[in-house]
Amino acid sequence: MFAVLKTGGKQYRVQPGDILRVEKLAADAGDRIQFNEVLMIGATIGTPFIEDAGVQAEVIDQIKGEKVIHFVRRRRKHSSKRTRGHRQQLTLVKITEILEKGASKSGVKPALGAAAAPAAAPGAAKAKPAGKAAAKKPAGKAGAKPAKPAAAKAGTGKTAGQDDLKQLSGVGPALERKLHEAGVTTFAQIAAWTPEDVAAMDEKLSFKGRIEREGWIEQAKKLVAGKE
Repeated sequence: MFAVLKTGGKQYRVQPGDILRVEKLAADAGDRIQFNEVLMIGATIGTPFIEDAGVQAEVIDQIKGEKVIHFVRRRRKHSSKRTRGHRQQLTLVKITEILEKGASKSGVKPALGAAAAPAAAPGAAKAKPAGKAAAKKPAGKAGAKPAKPAAAKAGTGKTAGQDDLKQLSGVGPALERKLHEAGVTTFAQIAAWTPEDVAAMDEKLSFKGRIEREGWIEQAKKLVAGKE
């Protein structure tokens, strides 16, 4: 007697004693399994499957198929090529018995594909320790923003010992920030510049003659005198 069964999207014509390589099943070597999707037994044809029929088998081993090479090459201006290998995971089984009736009462576990095996229950996932989450939260009220540093960003305000260089003609926040980065923070420093200092600052910060054109040194001297 022969039967036609379906597993892994493929159909196989089998009879007791046959050894098959089928798509990977969720079973271990030595397990007894039963294929319940039987399309045909002898002259009996299912619609599409024969009710309560089954094909029993014994798992021999979990194996891999022959290696298949997939090569892709694109002929373009910027050509590329890619090589990949693949070995399909398979299960080696031996057909032991064909049941025309009574498959549902046989007690043999059904043959399930590895992808169709029941997944772990949602609650089985490892819970994250509450201590870690709590340690990341900042102290204080929930959602409170961290305190800003005492010193303001350069160009947005002045800290102790600095003058507001934006009082000079043509100096805005961006230019003041450049002067701070160059180490210039007070009017007294600018008032004491020599022609060599002016040339060096012009070259360093690409002022292109702005210091002399705007008269920063004279303005700085007046601002220093006004503070005294």
